[in-house]
Amino acid sequence: MKRDEQPMMSPERLREARELGEKLARLRIARRIRQADAATRAGISRSTAVLLEKGDLGRTQAQILRYLEAIAPGVSLLSLLKEDDPSLQALAARETTRRVREPSKAELERLDF
Repeated sequence: MKRDEQPMMSPERLREARELGEKLARLRIARRIRQADAATRAGISRSTAVLLEKGDLGRTQAQILRYLEAIAPGVSLLSLLKEDDPSLQALAARETTRRVREPSKAELERLDF
């Protein structure tokens, strides 16, 4: 029977667990790996992968480490936490590029040139 760990955790630790899950998801996306594929490589179900990426406290350290290895072989947990991976920098650049857009026709018409 699994224990509900949430009542025993401080808000700070709960936030850290969520951040860890978000970093795993972000790294997976940056590496352009589907969640189902990462789960298969890690030997876990896709539903467990979803829970890992949400920062679920019921997941084991072994599951987290296997999932990280499936996403980015050789990348350490410390490197994940620091977000050192070059693919994350590339993802950030892609996201920045997407935010920059051409002004609409209506926006151009409002400008006085």
